Amino acid sequence: MRNPLFPLRRLLPSAAAASLAMALSAPLLAEEPIKVGLVAALSGQSAKSGEALTRGLTVAIDEINANGGILGRPVQLIRRDDESNPAKGMLAARELAQREKVTVLFGGLDTPVSLAIVPLANQLKVPFMGIWAAGTKITENGAKDNYVFRVSAVDELVDEALVEHGIKNGMNKPGMILINNPWGESNEIGFKAALAKRGMDYAGIERIEDSDLDVVPQLTRLKNAGADTLLMVGNVGPSAQVVKSLDRMGWDVPVVSHWGPAGGRFSELAGPNASRVHFIQTYVFTEHNSAKGDSVLAALKQRFPEIKSLADVTPAVGIANAYDAMHLAAAAIEKAGDTQGSKVRDGFYAINSYQGLIKDYTQPFTPTKHDALGPDDYVFTHFVDGRIVPLAP
Repeated sequence: MRNPLFPLRRLLPSAAAASLAMALSAPLLAEEPIKVGLVAALSGQSAKSGEALTRGLTVAIDEINANGGILGRPVQLIRRDDESNPAKGMLAARELAQREKVTVLFGGLDTPVSLAIVPLANQLKVPFMGIWAAGTKITENGAKDNYVFRVSAVDELVDEALVEHGIKNGMNKPGMILINNPWGESNEIGFKAALAKRGMDYAGIERIEDSDLDVVPQLTRLKNAGADTLLMVGNVGPSAQVVKSLDRMGWDVPVVSHWGPAGGRFSELAGPNASRVHFIQTYVFTEHNSAKGDSVLAALKQRFPEIKSLADVTPAVGIANAYDAMHLAAAAIEKAGDTQGSKVRDGFYAINSYQGLIKDYTQPFTPTKHDALGPDDYVFTHFVDGRIVPLAP
């Protein structure tokens, strides 16, 4: 007859072992993660920029988690592709805020998408950290309770820098060639203000579309109006079409641009004269980085084995903005001692200093200043052999 206690005798050691294993592992079990979200273009022409934002956030999160996380909890990144579409971006942001309960929302590449998310973030009281889109009204949005911060360029400040750069290189009568969307409109306002402040006239304003395959008519009108420099605002596709159309016209005119060309396959799409476009960045990896730059570059190569050379960390601006923004967000949550939205918002104001990749920050945010970067943090660059490199002094 089978001993009825035999199964029990076999189970007891197993149960005891399982209980012991659970007891031993309990302190090692991770606390509930603090979730952060990214809404950005992860596909299409700007996918390379979305990848840069992902890499910057990921390396920063790796560092944070290796040092005990935030408030003793690990950080988890959840991404959503907005496909450069404002409606899709807003839906993605709502899902991350309401379903995933992210503590901080990061985004994104396109000013129209970010402008669509801003009212939602303020309504839901979820801090929204801009790490690429530069539209002035993203942070200066008029909300009484403003939950939108940014570690990136700001259009009206960029426009000042672009005009000044043009003047230093002989610009007297610029022509504007602007993407036909709210980002272009934001920069039109900034350019006009910067030129008016200097008593300068402009040759004209022309619009370009993402779908344009030829912009010779717009450029011809600017040339006939006497433009001696082009002030350009557009993402990768339309910016590349400007260069190719200039080539077809044989018009050798300086092009001073916002950072749209940095966002993807510009040097490939624009062709051999991509280097003629001078554009701003907030950071560039070179052969001679700061100690912090070398450390982050080494971490990137270890985390992403496909990174073999400096050409593989283009656009560095996305990596750097995202990296610094994640560390600043972590500092804000630590200051708040909580993940509740209004407390984290106030935590940003309480940050005293942070030694970042782009710069050393001192009180980067206040209730009246939600942008951490300014004109002194911009650097002019161009493409050389597929790499973004600083212009020679």
